[in-house]
Amino acid sequence: MEKGTVAIVGRPNVGKSTLFNRICGQRKAIVEDTPGVTRDRLYGTAEWNGKEFSVIDTGGILLGDDEPFLREIRMQAELAVEEADVIIFVVDGREGLTPTDQEVAEILRTKGKNVVVAANKLENFQGTEIWDFYSLGLGEVVRISSEHGIGTGDLLDRVTELLPEAKVAEESSAIKVAIVGRPNVGKSSLVNNLLGEERVIVSDIPGTTRDAVDVPFSYEGQDYILIDTAGLRKKGKIWESVERYSVIRSLRAVDEADVVLHIIDLTEGVTEQDTKIIGYAHDQGKALILAGNKWDLIEKETGTFEQTVNEIRTKVAFATYAPITLISAVTKQRVLKLLEMIQEVDAEARKLVPTSRVNEIIRDAIRMQEPPSDKGVRLRIYYGLQTGTQPPRFTLFVNDPNLMHFSYERYLENRFREAFGFAGSRVLLSYKARTDTEAYDKR
Repeated sequence: MEKGTVAIVGRPNVGKSTLFNRICGQRKAIVEDTPGVTRDRLYGTAEWNGKEFSVIDTGGILLGDDEPFLREIRMQAELAVEEADVIIFVVDGREGLTPTDQEVAEILRTKGKNVVVAANKLENFQGTEIWDFYSLGLGEVVRISSEHGIGTGDLLDRVTELLPEAKVAEESSAIKVAIVGRPNVGKSSLVNNLLGEERVIVSDIPGTTRDAVDVPFSYEGQDYILIDTAGLRKKGKIWESVERYSVIRSLRAVDEADVVLHIIDLTEGVTEQDTKIIGYAHDQGKALILAGNKWDLIEKETGTFEQTVNEIRTKVAFATYAPITLISAVTKQRVLKLLEMIQEVDAEARKLVPTSRVNEIIRDAIRMQEPPSDKGVRLRIYYGLQTGTQPPRFTLFVNDPNLMHFSYERYLENRFREAFGFAGSRVLLSYKARTDTEAYDKR
């Protein structure tokens, strides 16, 4: 199901990151009083009024002179307009309307996007602070205090009213594959070589793909849809400092995909932006493959392949389940092998395991290593069953979920992997409390 996207824009130090954290319910962005300090994740997910949506924090503005400062402001506003369904324009209710606010509003007003103005820092609202912001011509102004949570419910009510209805994907046997990664790592070249024709623009200049490209094709009886995210579209004017924001295009592709194929430039190694995109795919529970590209440019000695794979694995330690291969999109080395890997991880993500086998593995695991205990009370696992796919999810019924230690959870996950595979996918375990009597009845 395709989710809507909400972008939070505004000048520095108006509380964008605090609002982002409030909406997402977790601390994903760095929040300080110094303008332009946002360096952490730029995205999150939220749910309100039964609607799930992605949230983009367009923070990270670098403090500088007037010209570059306004240039950065314009860039983030243009980017938000490009990608978002609804834009939250945050202004400082205490300070009042500023020329920079008017600059951003001018961009938003002419683009035809749904905008909600959030007048922030108004925990001590007197009743007249927001009137000047109506002159921006962007409609209703919602007073909030992102730090204290005041008014954020009203803001989200308005945002979710404006979000489009989620689109339910039609049933199809085609595997949807998001090809993601930083600009200029070879994504378009890979697509072209898979298809055997020039279907997308290929250039050494980052950001030259002008439109999102969904490419259906078949190979050896299997249908695929490749979602190419090779660059940001240049509709209108998108400013040149876009690499650290290009992750946003990838997020939507990840949301739509069955399998995420993340491309890493082997000449540069795993970067912070790589880990952001891979981390998002991990958080969303997507089947995941990591492909190091430009293998043809790497000097090779005995063991270079294994050493390179291990270096990638070390830097993406949170996704040890993801298979890694090294390719050359130019020479086509191991390119067709990717299609086999995509089929394999997609099948593993959809795998269903009989309940009898699940409980057999649990019993064997308990015999090999006793569950943990706390203050004389030992964890008891009565039974378990698979409760979902994509990614595989299991529910274990226990005497007390609080007794489950993370190390024993990892042990059980490893036992499930040894028995059932699930290559390329997370294995999610959840726990429900059951009394001895209820457990006996269930059996």
